[in-house]
Amino acid sequence: MSQWPRLACLALLAGSTLAASAQGAYPNQPIKVIVPFPPAGGTDVVTRLLVEKLRAATGWTFVVDNKPGAGGNIGMDSVAKSKPDGYTFGTGQTANLAINPNLYPKMPYDAAMDVVPVALIAGQPVVLVVSATSRFKTLAELTAAAKERPSALNMASAGNGTVGHLTGEIYARQAGTKVNHVPYKGAGPATTDLLGGQVDFYFATPQSVIPFVKSGKLRALAVSSAKRLPVLPDVPTMAEGGFKNFETSDWKVLVAPAGISPDVVKRLNAEVEKALSQPETLAQLLAEGSVPLSGSPQQAAQYVKAEQQRWSTVVRESNVKLD
Repeated sequence: MSQWPRLACLALLAGSTLAASAQGAYPNQPIKVIVPFPPAGGTDVVTRLLVEKLRAATGWTFVVDNKPGAGGNIGMDSVAKSKPDGYTFGTGQTANLAINPNLYPKMPYDAAMDVVPVALIAGQPVVLVVSATSRFKTLAELTAAAKERPSALNMASAGNGTVGHLTGEIYARQAGTKVNHVPYKGAGPATTDLLGGQVDFYFATPQSVIPFVKSGKLRALAVSSAKRLPVLPDVPTMAEGGFKNFETSDWKVLVAPAGISPDVVKRLNAEVEKALSQPETLAQLLAEGSVPLSGSPQQAAQYVKAEQQRWSTVVRESNVKLD
């Protein structure tokens, strides 16, 4: 063998060794997690809790990047278009992965093809809240007013196509009336205006409003789950308030750009599963009104696919259109 083929072989071997070494050293730089909603909302709170637990357990460096807008589409589009190198992930949830593809006439990404579910995180219903100074003390009183003057009541949401928005539209349809939808860029701004009396009611993620309910600044009228939440045991379900079979829930799942290494997906899934199984983490999620979820990457993908089919039906039957 001549010198040049021998050198070429050595170069290839060195390159393979370096690549294997780099792969084995994962991660060797900060991992970015994109949250498609502003700080203080349900998606942000759950993501930061998970990141905190992952950071403590692994020693890895994580950076949370909030990119709100378009019902979660802007942030999820950023995830979908990121390099699939294992250093960019995002928090997918019901709106940006299951509702929006059936609601927006044109999506910037393909929710079924451009992102890969890595690990299920948590799910939760939404809570119907009004200001503590509101004249509405019960769901029945709110419904009576909404039916007496259709479109007169202002309903806040964390954005077009969010679970809170769809839940409110389902509520109005079942009540046989209409409400004036006021979308915000996230739960924080929506809650602020509800507290200030600029809007009448809001179907909110538990994390964003439970502290205000506990402090007496907001009044919870109902929850959208089939059963009452342990953290709000005195708050009835929508079904208890006369809305038969009423049930909606939000969920969060860690996703990555399509094309990411299956080995990295498996590694992250294992770390998320360990973090979520800690008693302290479970207690914190339950205290915020969340229900911890778990499963392999394959189970996460199956879960998301089933939810995409379910919300497609909800959007179609509710006849919801974007303003």
